[in-house]
Amino acid sequence: MSKILIIEDEPAIRRVLTKILTEESDTYIVDEAEDGIQGLEKIKNEDYDLVLCDIKMPKMDGVEVLEAAKKIKPEIQMVMISGHGDLETAVNTMRLGAFDYISKPPDLNRLLNTVRNALDKTKLVVENKILKKKVSKNYEMIGESQPINHIKDMIEKVALTEARVLITGPNGTGKELVAHQLHEKSERANFPIIEVNCAAIPSELIESELFGHVKGAFTSAVKDRAGKFEAADGGTIFLDEIGDMSLSAQAKVLRALQESLIQRVGADKDIKVNVRVVAATNKDLKVEIAEGRFREDLYHRLAVILIKVPALNERRDDIPLLIEYFNDKIASEQGNSSKKFSKQAIKLLQEYDWTGNIRELRNVVERLIILGGNEISEDDVKLFASK
Repeated sequence: MSKILIIEDEPAIRRVLTKILTEESDTYIVDEAEDGIQGLEKIKNEDYDLVLCDIKMPKMDGVEVLEAAKKIKPEIQMVMISGHGDLETAVNTMRLGAFDYISKPPDLNRLLNTVRNALDKTKLVVENKILKKKVSKNYEMIGESQPINHIKDMIEKVALTEARVLITGPNGTGKELVAHQLHEKSERANFPIIEVNCAAIPSELIESELFGHVKGAFTSAVKDRAGKFEAADGGTIFLDEIGDMSLSAQAKVLRALQESLIQRVGADKDIKVNVRVVAATNKDLKVEIAEGRFREDLYHRLAVILIKVPALNERRDDIPLLIEYFNDKIASEQGNSSKKFSKQAIKLLQEYDWTGNIRELRNVVERLIILGGNEISEDDVKLFASK
């Protein structure tokens, strides 16, 4: 069912619009408000999928209603209803965030098409929010230990700034979770976060991957291609394993950070980009700098904020919570019920030397769920989780 609010001071027009909409679909629930003040009260207290709002009204005109409604519920879809003399104002409302406008008297087909399109957009926004919640759950930071709470506090302080962040820590500790949390809690959250694994891309291709290329720049460049920096415009680029990036690519990244400009491989034209850079590495970059493999000036550009993610052995108190999380997640993925882990099994897992960190723990939990009994026992751990 779709809830629609009509804000219109003329009762006859309200009745006509209500009649048109309810006859069009029995899935439309139509509510009415006789002026802008009453309309705003309803918007505050109800969740509407669409608002049809007249522009010329006493007490509060439609432009004021639009601006106030967008502050209350920024994602609300509003279609403005304008008289012929209000067209310039109606066009201005589009700049203020209105979905569309229709003229009085409304053309039936135009009205219904606009309503359908606006409701489709509302549906898309809702689906995106649901999807984003699902994505966010994939990047939850599980744990209540002192090291993890310290990282969570840092994320809260840093996320809303534009400061660049360098995340360090061993492989498998969840550095990408920190990057995603920084993005999702930032003002760039409505734009993409683009991940680049610098260690997985051959050195001869890393510049093309990051900055794009033009047709003919090299043998396999058969057409122009945008790079990851352009794809992340407005959002965040996460440069994972940046310690493995070639020195020539490092120089171009440094320029992008200094000037917010990039240049596609083979091109001579600069492209302006607006991205926040978050980087991660499992290497000691100060050692890499001393041995000439990493640029010191790039390090200082990246490491405005340093976040060190601890090894799992440094946060053993979180292991029971992580086991519970992976148990539920893996069971859900496999369409099964989660299994119970005995206290002895959990205690034994807390005592293990987790050289592979959280990634290794997840694999072990999955192995125990598949191979262990209905309740995972200490014997199951000894049998199936042994190194």
